[in-house]
Amino acid sequence: MSTHAVFTRPLRVYWEDTDAGGIVFYANYLKFFERARTEWLRSLGVSQRALREATGGMFVVGETSVRYLRPARLDDELLVTAQLEAAGRASLIIAQTARRDGELPAEGTIRIGWVDAETLRPGRIPADILQVLNKE
Repeated sequence: MSTHAVFTRPLRVYWEDTDAGGIVFYANYLKFFERARTEWLRSLGVSQRALREATGGMFVVGETSVRYLRPARLDDELLVTAQLEAAGRASLIIAQTARRDGELPAEGTIRIGWVDAETLRPGRIPADILQVLNKE
């Protein structure tokens, strides 16, 4: 289990997030998780746009694993979390959940890797970014 802080972001479920049955479409949890990761990084002072401009690199999703446990529906307010689980030289593993009133509709892990923005070749995460991530 990670000793890093859990970042939490509220998110309301809209019509566009649901399928014909009125339940959150499974792929949209990946969007919810992406938003939480982006806001988590921003809360640590890491703007992905500025990072790309300053370093020429960026994070990309390399692997996802999501378990769907309960349905979330239109107008539900979810609390979407992001927590650093592991940090390597070239990638991070982020544990994520979507919670609602004590229930857990979805949980997963996302591996994001560092790449050169132009060539998309893997590279090392800048040391100062790893330092910020490991402090929280």
